Amino acid sequence: MAISLSVILLLLILAWIFLRSGGLKFSHALVCMLLGFYLASSSLAATIHNGLAATAEVVAALNP
Repeated sequence: MAISLSVILLLLILAWIFLRSGGLKFSHALVCMLLGFYLASSSLAATIHNGLAATAEVVAALNP
């Protein structure tokens, strides 16, 4: 749960930066948000979640 909240916060900050810098239009952000909601309610949601969780575990296992 904490990883997904961190990812959401990171994506929100990135979207805000892109929106403020002019690299991301509001309509593009809206389309990305709607795509996220549709993906979350699809049958791919579990696969996406497992892939992100596995990636987070690999990154957490790296020692700098």
